[in-house]
Amino acid sequence: MMYNKSHFIFAPIFLLALGIFSGCVEKGVQDEVQYYTQEDYDLVNKFNSHVHLYTPDNTYINKAVDDNFKLLSFLSSSPGTTGRISVPEQEEVVMDQIENYPENLFYATTILDPYSFNEPDWVENTIEHLRQSFENGAVAVKIRKSIGMEVRKPNGEFVTIDDPKFDPVIDFIAENDKTLIGHIGEPKNCWLPLDEMTVGGDRQYYSENPQYHMYLHPEYLSHEEHIEKVENMLRKHPDVRYVGAHLASLEYDVDELAKRLDMFPNMAVDMAERISHFQYQAADDWEKVRNFMIKYQDRLIYATDDGMYGPKPHFGAELTDESQRTVDQIRQATEENYRRHWKFFTDEGAMTAPKLPEREFKALRLPKEVVDKIYIKNAEKWFPDIL
Repeated sequence: MMYNKSHFIFAPIFLLALGIFSGCVEKGVQDEVQYYTQEDYDLVNKFNSHVHLYTPDNTYINKAVDDNFKLLSFLSSSPGTTGRISVPEQEEVVMDQIENYPENLFYATTILDPYSFNEPDWVENTIEHLRQSFENGAVAVKIRKSIGMEVRKPNGEFVTIDDPKFDPVIDFIAENDKTLIGHIGEPKNCWLPLDEMTVGGDRQYYSENPQYHMYLHPEYLSHEEHIEKVENMLRKHPDVRYVGAHLASLEYDVDELAKRLDMFPNMAVDMAERISHFQYQAADDWEKVRNFMIKYQDRLIYATDDGMYGPKPHFGAELTDESQRTVDQIRQATEENYRRHWKFFTDEGAMTAPKLPEREFKALRLPKEVVDKIYIKNAEKWFPDIL
């Protein structure tokens, strides 16, 4: 083969251009993964998908709006709540609030009266209440832990979420393209003695609410039975859009949570009052927790379970009753909690949290794309009426 002078001139130019192109590709690959900083917290749109705000006080809402949050407020059928304010009254208050914050506040209704489950007209009354709630703008329906832990059949057995009597109710939710939120069961710590629980928040809650501390009630359903009942329900209703509240009571092991997310493509989970369990696991295996968050980035929804006074005070807090907080204290506690979570998801390096006072863990430094999904895009996907 004959070579002329142009070949020798062209070759280095080609190699130089190839090198520049390769460098640009490599830089482009590096630039694809972007991260937020602490300074970005104030600028990013966010959604807290699990709060309880059925009172006229707007201190918490105002703080959330200031921090670029939208909120999903849950009605509650808990006897402790309905003894003070009924479900219809809660709904009326929340609807009034929504008029003042139409772009930032949404609500999830609940079963009107789970404790009348054995009444012959329970299904009809429940569906009629849900129909009215949907007309009023409810974007979802929450069923709480009274199902499986409190409500019983005439023979003494616990009513569970897979009971056939729930089928027409769940079908109605699916037919109306609403989301079913299930707080079924409790964290696995609930079945342990207080001094063996992994996070301070659980020790605090069950010391204050022994009626729900299953370690003290071994005759009740086991943790595994609660999870099994949810699985049975989801198999019967593959079309219902389901969000397992509180990490679906599978907070103790991301591997166990991953199994259920793999089994049920119609299922996501909110993080309400369970982020400390991610932190606890990250102290032992940071990489596993981070990889889980990235792999299941489309199924994880940010939430806190705050009330009108902000997050519940932790063990050892100077002020142990959140209802005694001033307006400034509500705003301060809320901001500290929000920013601590943001730091855990976006920053890097060692950190601590009040619920894990003796356990250091690393922040996850999740890619910006993952953070956006956790904080707002997944909420828009699993609660489409908020758009």
